[in-house]
Order: sequence, then C-alpha cells, then structure tokens
Amino acid sequence: MNLHPLEGHREARAAVAGAAARRRLPQALLLHGPSGVGKQRFALWLGQLLLCAEATADGPCDTCQDCRLALRVEHPDLHWYLPLRKPPSKGSRERDDEALEDARTARIEELRAQPLQPSHSDEPLGIHLGTARNLRRRASTGPAMAARQVFLIANAEELVAQDASPEAANALLKLLEEPPGHTWFVLTSAEPGRLLSTIRSRTSSLHLSGLPEEQVFRFLVEHTNAAESEARKAARLSSGAIGRAVGFLPDGDDDGPLEELRKESFRLIRDALSPRGRDRFARALDYRPSGARGLRELLGALELWLRDLSAATTAPDRILNHDAADWLVRTAGERGLHPTRLAQGLDLVQEARAQAAGNVNPQLLLAGLLMELHRTLVPKSSTAPGPVGAP
Repeated sequence: MNLHPLEGHREARAAVAGAAARRRLPQALLLHGPSGVGKQRFALWLGQLLLCAEATADGPCDTCQDCRLALRVEHPDLHWYLPLRKPPSKGSRERDDEALEDARTARIEELRAQPLQPSHSDEPLGIHLGTARNLRRRASTGPAMAARQVFLIANAEELVAQDASPEAANALLKLLEEPPGHTWFVLTSAEPGRLLSTIRSRTSSLHLSGLPEEQVFRFLVEHTNAAESEARKAARLSSGAIGRAVGFLPDGDDDGPLEELRKESFRLIRDALSPRGRDRFARALDYRPSGARGLRELLGALELWLRDLSAATTAPDRILNHDAADWLVRTAGERGLHPTRLAQGLDLVQEARAQAAGNVNPQLLLAGLLMELHRTLVPKSSTAPGPVGAP
C-alpha cells in the first residue's frame, strides 16, 4: 500500500526540492510545526526526494524504483524512527536494543497498512537510548541501494526525557556533529523548544504551517469514509492539521481519540468556572496519581476552550467548538469573562503542560491548575453560570 498523497506545503516543497537540485540541501533538517500538520508525511516525501534517481527541482519523479519503494516505506535506505512504548527488559543491553528494533519494525508495518492515523497516543512514548544506539549502528553501515541514506526521526523532542537523562539526545548529537557524507537526517518536532539547544543548533529549521480549513475538509472527504458533516466539524477543530482532524472523526460507533479529549477538557473548563470549589477537587481526583505525561494533550485541548471563550466575548463567529457556541457565549457573559484574563489562563495551562512533561502528581497538578484558573478567570462579582451544555 502506498502512502496517502502529501497535502499542501507547496512553497516548502519547492524550496526543499530546489535546494536539493542545486546540491545545497543541509544534511540535517528540523521540520517543526503544529501536531498533525503533516510533518511526518513531508519528511517521508523528503526522503523519497533524496533517494529518487530522477529527482528534479520540481520534486521526486514518483515512478523510478527508488520512488516506488519509498512510497511503500520499503526502501532499504529510508530509515524511519518513531517514539515507541519501551518494551520490557530482556536482561541485557544488546537484547533490549533488539527488542526496540523489533518494536520499531512492527510499528512501521502498522503505519504501512494504515498510513492515515490520528496524531494522538493514549500512552507515553519515547525515543529511547537503545533506539539511538540502533540508529548509530545503522548509519555506520552506509547505503544499501541508493547513493545516500536518509534517517527520519519523528517527534524528536522525545529524545530528551528518556531514561531520566539526555543520553539518547546526546547519542544522536554525535552523529549530527559530523554526519557521514552519504547520510541525511530529517528530524520533526511539534515542540522544538524541548529539544537540546545543541541539536537545534546543528539542524536547519523549516516551519510547516497549518492548512486552510477548506483544504483539510476536502482531504477528509476524499481520503476517509467520514460523512461531510463529520468532516466539516473535524476540519473546523483541526487548526489546519489533517492528523488532528482525523482524531476528531468517529471511530466506528465510538468517538475519535481527540473528540474524547475535547469532551474531557470541556469538563475541566466547566469545573474551573464553577462557583463550587468541591467540583474542582472532585475532578482532579478522577485522575490517577501518576502518569502526568499523559495529560499533555488533554491540556492542549483545554487551551482550545479558553481560546473559544475569548472569541465568545468579542467575535462569536470565530468559535471553533461550534456545537457548544451557545454555552460559550452565555457562560462568558454570566461569569464576566474578559479576554485579558483568558489570555492569563492560557499561560497557566501552558505552564501546566510543561510541568506535565516531568515527574509530577497529576491530581495535584490538575487541582492546582483548576483553582488558579478559577481565581484568574472569574471576578468575584460574577453570577453562577446557567445550565450546562456539553459538546
């Protein structure tokens, strides 16, 4: 099965293909942009471009053997490394490294069979030190078929927080400092600020922006089984990122993973605005006392509700959670919410997201966040909100 087409980012594609044709493309690139915006697919396209035997300033030819293999993610010189759940220890470093390589191969098989997947995971994933060792060993062997080899490192910020140290990132850094002449590296990151500064300094950055909502909508209609109404809602919520949009689509009879997070984060903002302090404590106790890293996407979804509450005070037509527009406008008015205070609330959520990347207690983190949000957002003179309406 071939990968789905690369959607959008035409200016970035033209710049990269032109630089490659002039032999001016840096050997280490960092693609960064919002989660789900297409960084992985762009990186795979770039790998295809570098391996294509007939590439031009317009891009890869899509027809040569190298292109056909790259489009199936089967090229022996296209190496894709992704964050994984760490397998149980096998008793030795060598066997642990083999287990990580087996897990990587299995994950690529899943993506080859179903390449269009939500940019979301329910479990903590990482690029572990053993994976970095495997990558370094593979890089030392040289190309197997083409004139060069390409290493794609997805969500490279996950190199940092593994094994309680930056060892994995430092292992990669040694390769980036002096890459072999026939080797290219393409790193992707939705949070480049979490990368080691030394890695950022050794890569050339390229930002990928969100796509127009209409373009996301058309892609979903053409490449998924979603009804047009579902595709429209997902595109509106996606912030221009197809990978996020897919996460809002129904999964059979169930909600998609990002739709579940959207509803869960609605309950957080509702309790943050509640006049009853016990609602905030009760909500925080719904979570386990460990595993704070799993809260990062939930807190990201909470940011969208704060953004929409701000829109409700000044420009209701710009609300993204359209199915909750009435609740947002009514609540913003009844609780006396102000855009300046809501911007301060966003700062609080972003600080909590940074803390969630470390070893903190999720219950304490959420209890503190909900209390601070209430104190920041709600003036003491405001009235209680009207009846609750959920998306």
